[in-house]
Amino acid sequence: MDAVAAKPRRRRRWPYLVLILLLGFAAYTAFVLTWSYSEGERVGVIQKLSRKGYVCKTSEGELALYLVAGMAPQIWTFTIRDAQVKRQLDSMLGERVRLHYTEHKGIPSSCFGDTPYFVDSAVQVDTPRPASGAAMPSAPMTPSPVPNSPSPTTPTAPNGAAPR
Repeated sequence: MDAVAAKPRRRRRWPYLVLILLLGFAAYTAFVLTWSYSEGERVGVIQKLSRKGYVCKTSEGELALYLVAGMAPQIWTFTIRDAQVKRQLDSMLGERVRLHYTEHKGIPSSCFGDTPYFVDSAVQVDTPRPASGAAMPSAPMTPSPVPNSPSPTTPTAPNGAAPR
């Protein structure tokens, strides 16, 4: 007769909980990286390509989007995941290109890229040229004066008469 009853051994549940959380995080990350929120194309001049990161090195780039000549460009940043696309873009640095990208929202870490935009292909675009026979203006056009308009130095009364 044993005075001390044997306690049932209690199983530890925390290792299973940690394992379930890690598998859930891995599944979420895989889903976010394979499913794209949107995709599209952008055209501009490749301005910068770099490799960034302290621990996780990612290839990042900047595309200058010139909307109107003479105005400051809008800068669009993107991430390159494919080494072949990176080499292709290195050869097109400073050129006008069309980039195809996919957007992935909700990426849990910057180890996959600093931006949600992943470029997967690039095509060099010819710069637009004027049509043959069309003359490009050599100087900026100045507006011509409007006939029968009052000169800016002569004030007029509201009814059109000269002031007293």
